[in-house]
Amino acid sequence: QRVTRDEHAQSRLEVARPPAVVVSRFPPSRFPRSLFPVPAVAVSLFPPSLFSTVDSSPMKILFYLGIALLVLFEAANVYFIMPMPFSQRMASIDLAYFLYTWRWVFRIVAGVLIVAGARQAYGVKAWRKTIPALATAVACLMVYVLNFRMSADRMFLEPASVTMRGVDGNVVEHARLIVGIEINGDARAYPVNFIGYHHQVRDSAGGKPVMVSYCTVCRTGRVFEPLVDGKVENFRLVGMDHFNAMFEDRTTRSWWRQATGEAITGDRKGKILAEVPSVQVTLAQWLERHPKSLIMQPDSALSRYYAQSFAYETGTSRSALTGTDTASWKEKSWVVGVSINGQDVAYDWNRLKRERVVNDVVGGTPIVVVLAKDTMSFFAFQRPDT
Repeated sequence: QRVTRDEHAQSRLEVARPPAVVVSRFPPSRFPRSLFPVPAVAVSLFPPSLFSTVDSSPMKILFYLGIALLVLFEAANVYFIMPMPFSQRMASIDLAYFLYTWRWVFRIVAGVLIVAGARQAYGVKAWRKTIPALATAVACLMVYVLNFRMSADRMFLEPASVTMRGVDGNVVEHARLIVGIEINGDARAYPVNFIGYHHQVRDSAGGKPVMVSYCTVCRTGRVFEPLVDGKVENFRLVGMDHFNAMFEDRTTRSWWRQATGEAITGDRKGKILAEVPSVQVTLAQWLERHPKSLIMQPDSALSRYYAQSFAYETGTSRSALTGTDTASWKEKSWVVGVSINGQDVAYDWNRLKRERVVNDVVGGTPIVVVLAKDTMSFFAFQRPDT
């Protein structure tokens, strides 16, 4: 029987088609090799370049997902506890503490993703390797800057040692604002331009350990006994919340608010440090009342970081973060706060400058708030019953 060339070609095509389908269901040994050249058909249908593209693309995605996760996490880990746009107006302390507590888990996951996809991400043509290289460089730069340049305790260093001297050996100007304490007859003064940079200074007065703290953003100077559950605790500056400095204790990594001495998150949440009574006055005013007081001296290794001008102390600074609003009852306006028996009252600084003396009753206690002639030193006293 004779067939045309076209019919013969069509017959060969119909015979050649089944192996591509049948091979996926039955092993090649079931069919004669002469009729079904399986390897030749498979190679022609699926070139090696196709397999390479399909296998490597998901791995490349893992690499860039890891880079993105690392960068976003490191940025968020700093954003919520530093004075960034909108960050200090959010109720985000629990989220910030969660990110901080699980920071190494996030970093390890990101690292695993990066390593898993690195070979495929870099296994491209020479000029295309600049893309993963640039992504890696950006991630490394972000990690370095956010952890070693913008970390609060690296920006504001603790003094190597605290040197206290009497009036004769003192080098601090008498017009400087200080936070003063007196315990068992032991009077000590800590200049605001020093402790404002350090945020906290550890010392002892009258035989008791003290933690002298200051937040330059909210102008709050507070002194505490650094005792938790009867044991001396160490703290480091970790950031801020609602424009107030936060400290982290070394034992449980709980976070404490500087203005109140209260643990606001962590295992010790709700605990409060015992406060040591203190005043915020000029050194001249303090020495009038405590002529034998010891005075903190500058740390020579950190002198370049201490404020040299009086703009902050006198309220003439217009810095967005630490400046002063001269109008009353604005966010950066000054007030003197008094808390007695659960009642809190704020007294306008401009009113104090006009009247100098304000009499009031707070928490059932008659008080008098006084502003000194230097317009920097202020006091709150309990009035005797009349």
